[in-house]
Amino acid sequence: MMSSVVTSTPPVPSPTHRSNLAQSFFYAGQGLHYAVSTQRNFRIHLGIGTVALLWAAGVHLPLPQTAIIVLTIGLVLALELVNTALEAVVDLTVGQTYHELARIAKDCAAAAVLVTALAALVIAGLLLVPASLA
Repeated sequence: MMSSVVTSTPPVPSPTHRSNLAQSFFYAGQGLHYAVSTQRNFRIHLGIGTVALLWAAGVHLPLPQTAIIVLTIGLVLALELVNTALEAVVDLTVGQTYHELARIAKDCAAAAVLVTALAALVIAGLLLVPASLA
């Protein structure tokens, strides 16, 4: 007897009329849409990143320093996406049962996002505060 997997989101129709490259971008867009619509922390990081970029524009931060801020924002958002993916895979694997290794995997992925977000905050502060005081 085949078991069916119940998902919280409806299946996305396959864009069979698209090229492989277009399909890749389509699926990446689906991932971004999922993160924005369901992941509170992703939206928080997106909001803080937007504030940092507006602040950089407001103090006329030079392009190289602005690029550093953009890279740190991108890194935080990318790790948040990896964290979301890892959590989904762990949940799929262990289901509703508790497993210590699943907890460790999830905690370490969340810690990676935290470490990167704190580093991004320090970098933004080092670049934006002096520019704001000048």
